[in-house]
Amino acid sequence: MRNRKPGSEALRAAACAAICAALLALPAGAPRAEYGDVVINNHSDKAGMRPVVFPHWFHRIRFSCKACHADLGFQFRAGGNDINMVKIIDGQFCGACHNGEIAWAIENCNLCHSAPPGTPTQVHESTLQRMGK
Repeated sequence: MRNRKPGSEALRAAACAAICAALLALPAGAPRAEYGDVVINNHSDKAGMRPVVFPHWFHRIRFSCKACHADLGFQFRAGGNDINMVKIIDGQFCGACHNGEIAWAIENCNLCHSAPPGTPTQVHESTLQRMGK
């Protein structure tokens, strides 16, 4: 074990806290889709909103396919459902869980509407997309 000066642990903890606080104060980078995320832009551009980035794998590790695709009616195709905010507010599609009780509610638009404007509906970086199909 190395010799340490008295108080070095407190100094290290304070430095770590200062670095963490500084990192948290930095503006967040532009949200972006990651491999397998579903970008939904059926209505967003027309409504003057950024397209939605749905983190598919984040949800998939928590729920079975049945939870969304059978129970909530999501089709197995990006853009296959006519999802809009009225339906979500009425508890359909995303709104079945994102209601403020099961998961966070929809008040913060930027949590979902985070893709760059003009991003087409797609499964981000899918094999079919890379093949040009």
